[in-house]
Amino acid sequence: MADLVVEIHVPLTPTPGRGPSDYAFPWIDDVEAYLGDLDGSQGEVYDDGEELGDEYVFFVGGAPEADLVQVARRVSELDGVPKGVYAVVNDSEGAMGEGRRIDLQ
Repeated sequence: MADLVVEIHVPLTPTPGRGPSDYAFPWIDDVEAYLGDLDGSQGEVYDDGEELGDEYVFFVGGAPEADLVQVARRVSELDGVPKGVYAVVNDSEGAMGEGRRIDLQ
């Protein structure tokens, strides 16, 4: 049986004001830290994040859809996270990026 997974798609937009030798996407670490602190009742990290084209995708599961979408919404509101974040409701057997899209911003 497939597990419910909500994908959080964030445009790979460099953080403004960074120097040429600075890491361009510090928000990835911030999102990973935020998701790592979930208490389980709100959801949990389902899999490691990864690049998909010009987006970075985080995966959460282990809770009802409404809770996982709220987690995605909170991620979209974190300081430094680029605009244009959306969620995709999928399952563990679905192809990444395919599913019902929910705009968060």
